[in-house]
Amino acid sequence: MDRTTLAQALETGRITGEVATPRENNLEHIRRFLAGERQFDFGVELTREWDYDSVFALMVDRAGLRPDPAFTSGVDTISTKACIDALARLAGAIGDVARAGGTILFATGHPAGLLPVHMAIAEAAEAHGARIVRQVGQVSVPGIGGDCRELNRVWLWHLHGGTPHTHLAEPMHALLDDFDRRGEPRPDLIVADHGWAGAASARGLRTVGYADCNDPALFVAEDQGAIETTVPLDDDVNPYLYGPLIEFVLEQAGLDSAPSRETAASAR
Repeated sequence: MDRTTLAQALETGRITGEVATPRENNLEHIRRFLAGERQFDFGVELTREWDYDSVFALMVDRAGLRPDPAFTSGVDTISTKACIDALARLAGAIGDVARAGGTILFATGHPAGLLPVHMAIAEAAEAHGARIVRQVGQVSVPGIGGDCRELNRVWLWHLHGGTPHTHLAEPMHALLDDFDRRGEPRPDLIVADHGWAGAASARGLRTVGYADCNDPALFVAEDQGAIETTVPLDDDVNPYLYGPLIEFVLEQAGLDSAPSRETAASAR
């Protein structure tokens, strides 16, 4: 898929361009992130001083928010170009690790939005040689309850019979602690969003992920060098609208063709 076609699909689906997240929400979340509130810090550790103006400027540059600081209410934006450029970088990382036979962990805090995106890319990566982290036992989450569950190659936080939308870092920390307890090597790459990505990056793992324009934490982590790539996009549109995005990532990663017999056998 060429970039022009993808750009049209992203903007038509309001994944980029003028998005549903209002300006008021974006600005409020910058303040709550700087205040270190749970559900807004994503487990990201600050390694230098940040203030409102510096985070706002970063979000204009990396996510494409409207640059006028006097604009405080109304429809805000996400840069289509920034999204596509970041998708290409994310795809490159996934493709390289898959072809090398590396281990990838996919996880999401947005089961009703990004889960199908992660599932499709994880399936293709596995078919082309990646080892995808699958569930081997119960992984409880201390402090907040519930447990981590893997669904079709993607990890979620499970609580009271459901899989809640969450920004919390605790599920990823619990999963990585379980790796350590079992003496398993940590994954070569984390592909995630929200607190799953923030926590992984804070523990030094190679991480790429997705973030909405009201989620400054992962963009800050990227600027600090902890996250390799953060893709700006609306992370909670109807899942079918992400179809062109998935197609682009698979093409850019080299995962859109049928794998060779040797690769398919090694991925089993």
